[in-house]
Amino acid sequence: MTSDPHLFFAEVSLDIARGEFQSAINKLADADKRFPDSYILHLLIARASRGLKLYDKAAVHLGHCCRIAPSNQIAWHELIEVKVLQSQSDSADPLPAFDPVADEFEKLSIALLGFAPPCSSECSDPTPVVEQKQPFPDDATIAVPTESLANLFIAQGAYKKAIRVYTSLIQLKPARADHYRQSIDTILDKL
Repeated sequence: MTSDPHLFFAEVSLDIARGEFQSAINKLADADKRFPDSYILHLLIARASRGLKLYDKAAVHLGHCCRIAPSNQIAWHELIEVKVLQSQSDSADPLPAFDPVADEFEKLSIALLGFAPPCSSECSDPTPVVEQKQPFPDDATIAVPTESLANLFIAQGAYKKAIRVYTSLIQLKPARADHYRQSIDTILDKL
């Protein structure tokens, strides 16, 4: 198996696209242990199984996909197709006593009843003005130093912060280092 899972899954996907379903199943045999909760793994196993007309196995793996990612419509659509193919291939009982697709939907609906999305700590209220006006420390790291930010700090009287921005700019833009040093000297004169 390739060490990079993305390349491995791409290789298996190519096998399926070429119609080499048994080769894909063989490659995926060990991956089930490494990635038991992988949506892509179960989807690929289902597609390869469907190609081999192993509809029961395909339905099981598509069911896993639907449980892993209930809002993803791809697995739901393919599960319905597999269930239809499965019912068409059952020539002994053309009209089953119960609808397997409806039964699977019912089971998944019951499982989703207990699902609660995670609570969000964010709200639509704006940040209070008091919090907005709280200065950050002079020694705080400035993620994106710009000359405009340094000028803003100078206008606010936050000279140490402006010097910190210019020092960062010297490292980022050594071609303008002399200009930034002169700006730092001008600020130091104000202190």
